Amino acid sequence: MGVILEIVAPVFAIVGLGYLAAIRRLVDEGGFRGLNAFTFNLAAPALLFAGGTSGQVGGGPAAFAFFSAAVVLYGFALWLGTRRLGMPLAEAGLFALNCTFGNTVMMGIPLIAATFGQPGLPILITIIALHSMVLLTLGTVVAEVGMHRHAPWRRIVLATLAGILRNPVVVTVFVALGWSTLGLPVPAVARRTLEMLGAATPPVALFCLGGSLAAFSAGQSWREVAWATVLKLAALPLMVWGVCAALALSPLETAVAVMTAALPTGANAFLLARRYATGADRSGATVLVSTLISVATLAAVLAWVKG
Repeated sequence: MGVILEIVAPVFAIVGLGYLAAIRRLVDEGGFRGLNAFTFNLAAPALLFAGGTSGQVGGGPAAFAFFSAAVVLYGFALWLGTRRLGMPLAEAGLFALNCTFGNTVMMGIPLIAATFGQPGLPILITIIALHSMVLLTLGTVVAEVGMHRHAPWRRIVLATLAGILRNPVVVTVFVALGWSTLGLPVPAVARRTLEMLGAATPPVALFCLGGSLAAFSAGQSWREVAWATVLKLAALPLMVWGVCAALALSPLETAVAVMTAALPTGANAFLLARRYATGADRSGATVLVSTLISVATLAAVLAWVKG
């Protein structure tokens, strides 16, 4: 529990600073838009490219188990959002992203390192390398299709492709994959620059999240936030564990995959919702609520791992 609190407390501290900055008008709405644009267009791509070209190997079966469960859950959450919660398709796609996209960098890396040490990190890095590629691309495609759903199918395809190409996070993931596949080197100066720029992503994203919560009313979306939190913190870990058991993965692979699935909703889900101006308040609340509740749920997962 102490390890989890050490990781979660700074998350809430930074979110709280953003909230105070917004209500005290230390940073106005234009300032938060600028910070959000900096994070989404520069800092996050730098972080993803640096991580995607780091040369870490291993963890393929665990990643397969993780994303098999995540994609199935995304489909269920998309159905839930459109058929039961009355959301338009684009909004439901971003709601489904809240249910599946975890805080794998800011919380996942220190938690896995503290629990499993160096042997667990290559497994996590493999999941992180595919995390944005699979889930953010999926969320972007569904959002684009939803926003152009009344257009002819050719226009929908073109608009979707254009939306993907305009998304710097998704494009960076694919570029990093190609770069790594070709075995191209990243010069030391360039890598250090990318790492320094990318290091700004988690704190600035959380600061922007806090600023967005200043105008949020929990009563507006409590049902959707509750659904997303339960699916993210309970359903996804159980589904990942089931796939790992079916594939007879090793205890280490299973433990890392399940713990990664049990992480709370990541701030990039909020960034994408804010970019599309669709469900950003709900996404921000899900990040906050799931992070708070994850103190207890991650402690339970840790107890299972240690047992």
